Parts: sequence; structure tokens; C-alpha cells
Amino acid sequence: MKTLISDQPLERDNNAGDLRQQIETHARDEGFDVVGFTTPDAIVEAGSYLGQFLNLGRHGSMGWMERNAGRRADPRVLWPDVGSIVVVAVSYAPAHNPLDDLSHKGHGIVSVYARGHDYHDVLKKRLKRLGRWTGEVAGCGVKVFVDTAPVMEKPLAAAAGIGWQGKHTNLVSRSHGSWLFLGVMMLDIGLDASEPDNDRCGSCRACLDVCPTNAFPAAYQLDARRCISYLTIEHKGHIDLEFRAAMANRIFGCDDCLAVCPWNKFASAAHDQLLAAREEFIRPELEELSRLDDPSFRKLFSDTSIQRTGRDRFIRNVMIAIGNSGDVGFLTCVKARLDDVSPLVRAMAVWALGELTSKADADKIARQYCNGECDEAVLAEWARIMPGSMA
Repeated sequence: MKTLISDQPLERDNNAGDLRQQIETHARDEGFDVVGFTTPDAIVEAGSYLGQFLNLGRHGSMGWMERNAGRRADPRVLWPDVGSIVVVAVSYAPAHNPLDDLSHKGHGIVSVYARGHDYHDVLKKRLKRLGRWTGEVAGCGVKVFVDTAPVMEKPLAAAAGIGWQGKHTNLVSRSHGSWLFLGVMMLDIGLDASEPDNDRCGSCRACLDVCPTNAFPAAYQLDARRCISYLTIEHKGHIDLEFRAAMANRIFGCDDCLAVCPWNKFASAAHDQLLAAREEFIRPELEELSRLDDPSFRKLFSDTSIQRTGRDRFIRNVMIAIGNSGDVGFLTCVKARLDDVSPLVRAMAVWALGELTSKADADKIARQYCNGECDEAVLAEWARIMPGSMA
């Protein structure tokens, strides 16, 4: 049952403490677990870190980060009238440690955040309701953002006292560990800021050491080009050979650096039903996933974050996981993708074939599938597993 809250407008900038309390109460009624307040000038240093990240090219092919760098670094560039910022968060802590899934090689690992409904849609709807209510009660202008606009949610959340950015660059909370979805609401009125939390990582470097691709050049620095989450989700092309074995059976994202965080011991499994993991996305069978065509992919992942990546990139990842399984029983699945419509899929099917069968057997299969192949990347994969035999 929702808490009753006054619907009488408050005078702008008057009764700011009362308004803060009402916003926090209403946000919790909407399903947010944490609420914090900050000011638009609170993340000045974040802009220089972003600039360094971009100058080093560590954003990879995510050109949208560079195009919107100015607005991303300063909320006042995005909206000159912003006077205060409300940051909300929802826990998505898993019921079991996702690192345990690495031993189930015949099954894929979907990042914990993507196992339920698309959090962008879930949080955006709640935040819009909260924004409408706040605008009506306070008589102010409101803008809301959930991860799809040039807003630096993590630095803002740290400034708002929700947690701190850990050495893995993600937000860490004393109560929810590394498992928080974030949303931002900007207001054109002034509210008192929350007290920022302190960095409590200490000498711990568990998140840095666990990364399977060494994506952290140093503490608090990420090279997205080496990150499995980037490679399996954002990267549109072929995945370099050096990263494939390290991907293991991770088919969408990677939770390793989040999962080892010691602060997770204080996090309870998320109770939000819309964001809770669906059974079919916990250790899904690689064989079944490998059969997905575009319509069946869209149907299975219609209201999830996975759909944004598209079928071809997803099956590319599935083929790599199959190649890493060591199970020759997957050869039928692999052969079925050797003539796939997507060169992304065909190339990784060839790689998987090379991982699961002998060169002699691969040579026999190649003679059946290579005729007519014109994609250079696919041909390069054939040449890699059968050097000297493609002439």
C-alpha cells in the first residue's frame, strides 16, 4: 500500500527539507531501494577522467561517448537550468554467485543484469512517475534519465552518497554491494545534497585480479576494448583471437569483477519481481541457443536488454562458448552454423570447429562449406585452423 503524501505544491526552494523527505518516501513507494541528492557541480573531476579515457581510445567503438563528452561531463551543459539532482537505485543482487556458472560449460552465462526485464524500461517508467509527481508537488521542471542519455550516473551516485566507485569503476554500496541499477532525476530547484560516501576499497584488489582479459590497466581505470562485457555486447565486429578462450561460456556480459567484491556479503537477493532473473536465462543451454534465427531470437528476448545486441552478435558469442566447451557433442550445432547468413556467426563457427575437432576432420568439412565463401574474415578462420590447405 502506498504511503499517503501531500499533493499540495511547495514553494520553490522553500521547505526544501520537507520536499527531500517526500521525494525519498515517494521514490521508495515506486520501488527504488536507495535515494540520494547532489548538485550539478559535484562531479567536476569526473570530466577529466572521462577525457583521459577517451583520449586513450579505451572506449573502443562506442563513438557516442566521444560525441557527447561535453554534456556527459557537466550536467549544466546537458540542462542549464538544473539546480539539484536526485539519484535513485534498485538492487539486482543475484540469488547465487554467477562465478559458479563457469563450471557449467554446456550452458551459457548471461550477465545478472540482463536476466530479467530490460531495466531501462522498468526504471524509466518508475522514474517518470516520480518525476511527474515531483513536478506537480514542487512546481518545478524535471528531467529523468536511465543510462541512455549522456549522464555520468556513477559519479553522480557517489556524490549523492549512494556508494563509491570501486577499483573496477562500478558503484559499490555498503548495503547492496556491486549490484545496483541507477536512475537520475534533475530538478530546476535547489535541494540540500546528501553526504558523499568514502571510498572503502582499501587495499583490496579482488576485482582487478579476477578479470579474465586484464581489462584494468590500473585501479579505477578500465580499458573497455579488453572487457568481455564490451566485447560481447557493444562490439559489432569479430572478436579477436586473444580474447576467445578467456570468454569461456560468457555469452552476454561478464560479472566477474562485480561478483568477487567483498561488499556483496551485505547484499540480499533482489526482491523486485520485474528485475528478478527468469529461469530460462539462468544457465541457458548452448545447444538450444545456437538454433535461434532472427525471429526466434526476438521472441525469446523481446523485453530484455539482450535484444539490443541483435541475433548475429549473440550467436557469435554462443559459438565461442561452444568452442570453449571441449564437448565434441556440439559438433552438430557448429556444422549447422557454418553456412549461417551472418559472417560473424560463420567465422566463430569455424573457430569452434577448430577447437572441437582434428585438423583432418576439419579439412573434410571445409571442402563442403568453403565453396562460395567470399567473406575475408571467415576465410581467415578457415586458414587459421588448416594452414596451407586453403590454396
